[in-house]
Amino acid sequence: MECVVQGIIETQHVEALEILLQGLCGVPRDHLKVHELCLKSGPNLGSEASEVRLLCDLQQSEPSWTVRHVGGSMRGAGADQISVLVRTMVESKVSKNVLRLFYLLGYKLDHELLRVGFAFTFTFQRGAQITVTVSSVSKMLKLHAIDDTVPVTPGMQVVEVTAPASAENYSEVAAAVSLFCEYLAPLLHLSKPGVSTGVVPTAAAAAASLMSYSGNTNM
Repeated sequence: MECVVQGIIETQHVEALEILLQGLCGVPRDHLKVHELCLKSGPNLGSEASEVRLLCDLQQSEPSWTVRHVGGSMRGAGADQISVLVRTMVESKVSKNVLRLFYLLGYKLDHELLRVGFAFTFTFQRGAQITVTVSSVSKMLKLHAIDDTVPVTPGMQVVEVTAPASAENYSEVAAAVSLFCEYLAPLLHLSKPGVSTGVVPTAAAAAASLMSYSGNTNM
């Protein structure tokens, strides 16, 4: 399982967000460049629609592939009372032939995206392993053409906070993620995927303050 929240931030404030994350996480950032392919199952695989995402890490000297399947989210009164989405997720490293395999299984390419940005992975309170990714998202104009893209949300970048969890500790992990999100509140709103909260009206002032502070401090 994983706990996840998402939000958007104006590109002009991303540098300030990075400064804030560097101070909160206490670890170096990782550069992010991922080619994401969304595949959907064909009619021969049953009546239930199935969707998988193939992620090609282009930041490595030798691109590596990961397959990810995101399942249903937790429902019920318990799920409604927490501010993060708790959902099942299966992820595995695969070989570079994975796309051909899924085509043979009857999957069809639905769309492709290119995500470019950075990520922080660190241990937060209660042992939660939190990953924060900040990335610009672009769609491809031609099949597999990672050098020919257009922004999906011009002037905006997507922020995602995730943490792995289990049936035994998801409530503790969710609480840790919620607490961490409070530290980012001056710059952006984070909420369950699919719930749009827009940008923070006072983000410009918060970003200016962070930039001013960092200019007078040895980071």
